[in-house]
Amino acid sequence: MNCPYCSSPDSRVINSRPSDEGASIRRRRECQNCGRRFTTYERAQLEPLMVAKRGGGRQAFNPDKLLRGLLLAAEKRPVDEAALRAFAYSFEDEVGRPEITSEDIGRRAMAFLRPLDDVAYIRFASVYRDFDSVERFLEEIQGLRESSAGPESEREKPVE
Repeated sequence: MNCPYCSSPDSRVINSRPSDEGASIRRRRECQNCGRRFTTYERAQLEPLMVAKRGGGRQAFNPDKLLRGLLLAAEKRPVDEAALRAFAYSFEDEVGRPEITSEDIGRRAMAFLRPLDDVAYIRFASVYRDFDSVERFLEEIQGLRESSAGPESEREKPVE
């Protein structure tokens, strides 16, 4: 590691310790030439998860973008924000392959939201599936009703 003060390539490690909850290592170094001390951080360089977009392009997965969509869908709903963050930031680890389609990301997000909150699910689905009419909304809502309705379901009884 070159010294940031004198650019000498000779430095020695004085102290090492985990940082960022074990995601990196903080190293305290001393330059052998000028004697000044400086800190470096070592982090594993992983290949990013690539997203194959509908239009044919590819880009690196961004958990902040997924989280933003989830937060918008769950805005003013009784959904735990920590659960949304955990899903978005662990998403890349759960995929287990180097590339995923944007459609697959949307399907996984919808499957995650569905048991949490019907309204957040419908909001996310409306953007993901690009609803172009009221009929499409109604079809999706009817599908929700049919899948969650049991023989004695209190949720589906009409209000008189």
